[in-house]
Amino acid sequence: MKKSILLIAMSAFIASQSIHAQKNINSLMNVDYESLVSKADLSYDVPVTRTEEGMPIGNGTTGSLVWTTPTAMHFQINRVDVFAMGSNTNSWPWGHDNYSHGCGYVDINVEGYDNEVFTGDAFSQHLSAYEGLATVKGNGITARVLAWNAKDVIATEIDDQRDNPSAINIDLRMLRYSLNYVVNENWNLTNQHSVKVQTGAHAATSQLEIRDGRIILVQRFEEGDFYSSSAVAIGVVGRNSKARYYNESTVRLMAEPGKGKSLILMSSASSYDPEEDVAGLALKQMDEAQSKNFEKLLSSNRDWWGDYWSKSFIHLHSSDGVADMVEKNYTYFLYIMGSCSRGEYMLGFNGMLWHTNGDLAQWGSQFWWNNQGFYYNGLTPSNHPELLEPVFKQSSRNYDSYARAAEQQWGSKGIWIPETNWFDGLEDLPDNIAEEMRELYLVKKPWAERSEEFMAYAQNKNGLNSRWNWLYAKANPSKAAGKGAGRNHAPFAWATHIFSATAKISYLYWLEYAYGLDKEWLKTSAYPMIKGTVEFYRNFFNFYKGEDGKYHIRYTSNFEDNWGGSDTPEELAAMYAMFPIAIQASEILGVDSELRPIWKEIYENLTPLPNANQIASYYDLFNINSENEELYKKVLESYKRSYPNGVNPDIKMNVGNRNGVTAAKLGFADDVKYMLPSIIKGYNGNYCDYIGSSGNEPRETGLVVMRNRLSLREGPGTTECQRLGEASHVLYQALLQSAPPSPGDDAPINSIFPAWPKEWDVQFTLAARDAFLISASMEKGQIEFVEVHSQKGGECRINNPWVDTEITIYRDGKKSENMKGSLLLIQTKAGELVTIAPKGKKLKPKEIS
Repeated sequence: MKKSILLIAMSAFIASQSIHAQKNINSLMNVDYESLVSKADLSYDVPVTRTEEGMPIGNGTTGSLVWTTPTAMHFQINRVDVFAMGSNTNSWPWGHDNYSHGCGYVDINVEGYDNEVFTGDAFSQHLSAYEGLATVKGNGITARVLAWNAKDVIATEIDDQRDNPSAINIDLRMLRYSLNYVVNENWNLTNQHSVKVQTGAHAATSQLEIRDGRIILVQRFEEGDFYSSSAVAIGVVGRNSKARYYNESTVRLMAEPGKGKSLILMSSASSYDPEEDVAGLALKQMDEAQSKNFEKLLSSNRDWWGDYWSKSFIHLHSSDGVADMVEKNYTYFLYIMGSCSRGEYMLGFNGMLWHTNGDLAQWGSQFWWNNQGFYYNGLTPSNHPELLEPVFKQSSRNYDSYARAAEQQWGSKGIWIPETNWFDGLEDLPDNIAEEMRELYLVKKPWAERSEEFMAYAQNKNGLNSRWNWLYAKANPSKAAGKGAGRNHAPFAWATHIFSATAKISYLYWLEYAYGLDKEWLKTSAYPMIKGTVEFYRNFFNFYKGEDGKYHIRYTSNFEDNWGGSDTPEELAAMYAMFPIAIQASEILGVDSELRPIWKEIYENLTPLPNANQIASYYDLFNINSENEELYKKVLESYKRSYPNGVNPDIKMNVGNRNGVTAAKLGFADDVKYMLPSIIKGYNGNYCDYIGSSGNEPRETGLVVMRNRLSLREGPGTTECQRLGEASHVLYQALLQSAPPSPGDDAPINSIFPAWPKEWDVQFTLAARDAFLISASMEKGQIEFVEVHSQKGGECRINNPWVDTEITIYRDGKKSENMKGSLLLIQTKAGELVTIAPKGKKLKPKEIS
């Protein structure tokens, strides 16, 4: 396994995959993307009441919320690739208190002698989603902020038109402090100040510097052979400035008073090489930005974001405004993902790039796939493969670690991606610890017989990690109670015996191939993950063939609530999905022919899935065209048990409830109509306040949704929008289901508006399997036309949107042929635009804004 080849091939694939919605001049969709996207803008007429309400600005790798106090603008510079510790840590056994992503606080102080700036009637703050631009206005001052997409630089232009301008003081502050800091006695002339915080064997050093009139904050994190670092550098363009150390944790850059515009550049960088000058990396990025003025940076961003928005869209309208609200939140979700999911690592679900209170967040610095998945599970139809690239980069980078974990911890082959794990995977275990772990975790050896040596090794491990999650259960017995008889003891806990995260991530790799048809991607990136998934199950000790001739799996967990069960739906669903996909992928590549009959025999003899509901939201197990009538019946029965009185406008969808996707896959348009707005509003079981445009306004649901449409559902420091990711997943399935009738089938069928409310007008352009881009329009309950943009040619299979009505096919705007039947088999050429409509219908362009 050559990981460098994997990642190179991956990047080349991603760069080639997205299709542009308006490249073909014959399209009937005339989209004013700026007008459409601008409906998702944020506008404040009063300042924020808490830091987490700030407006998000990011370039996919680095970002910040932007918020104000009466005399200052505030930022916390965060990065997706800054981690304070890795998988080998022994210093954070307490769960939530390990940290990541934060790089430094920045305050731009514009305080005048006799007035406050960002208050009163003159105040306004606006975020333009179309161009990624935040604008703040106050008494005599206007500021514009962007995160430059070409480099890791956040630029702020200050236009000071006050009669008596004041100096602009930019403070760069450490995220942590210690009573034991080291400073030079010559306070004003020293070239650095350093603070070191020791936690067990872990050291976090924060160092302030001044270089050539620029101020710098460097963080270094060290434990054993682990090292990582970050740097933030700040400079001013357009005004004379001086730098000095302000106090033990702050360095200040003072720009002279003056009317007119000045430019403040905040660059950042990270490194895992102790020999690398991370501050130098940040300064180099600043140098590239400094050669341009703000207008050039903004022009560069407008080009990038304009290209981004042109790749797909969804436009909704209803007379009651509910559909319009859904559209606004969907577009905003794509803005958020474009701002924080284009780096080398996934966004952290609990804070994303929007930390404002330091780098400490509830649930720590690990990745939790059950939560991460809300952002990524349904994203492929968006035609933004670049947003999924961090998942693939991170997972492929850790392939060897996951293979080693499968062997060491479970005695299996293939790979195991834990439900919760570190950015660098899992640590290698000493052989004797690994051997005993296998015996204990596979229930070969009673937990009561564990050795003192094993417990001594485990005692300082992080209890939120899947491998050591029983430590957290031991420390929190009340939370562990009620998980089923005999399951409130180690080694079982919430995340210890979950294997399906591996399948869910590998399935996303498969979707990238299924939508893009790049065999090199399949060979070098996707297939190793897919094969690794099924080989883990096949060789897992507690996967066995019973006396009934069926394959069963025991001592596994179902989500976080069912510990140590048998034939759990999550694991069975993963196998039912991934074994046929592995067979199909190996056939496409012409490899592992000796494994195919083994995989097929397992697949054909898996024990039946138990009653299913939310598991239908994953994989290709179930959709509107499913051939598996037995599974359809189980899903339907399970779904109806969840809503015995049906779904009504007052339904409250708890965050984490995936039934909206199930409803769409069942074709229940009315349920989708009520579920979608409920998901977006959010519900968490208790009464909370809604932070509205004029302060706190009560709402009936129990989730804090702030003015920036983000929430703090997961606890302190966890600014997030999982619910918007889930709403997007529902939206895609309701508009366009592009899937085969059964897993492993190589003939996907596209269903247009399979679960769409007749009361909601809609136009969309979304990606479909086999490298097609599909657009469609519905007005007043009537489907007007469907367009298929073929990227690579081939047959496009579409359920006739008008059922058995005869349709006319237009190719690149010219009438071609008529066709009948419930299933349309349309042959296409690469680059061709195919339009279909009822025979005799006059086609009219749609003006969308």
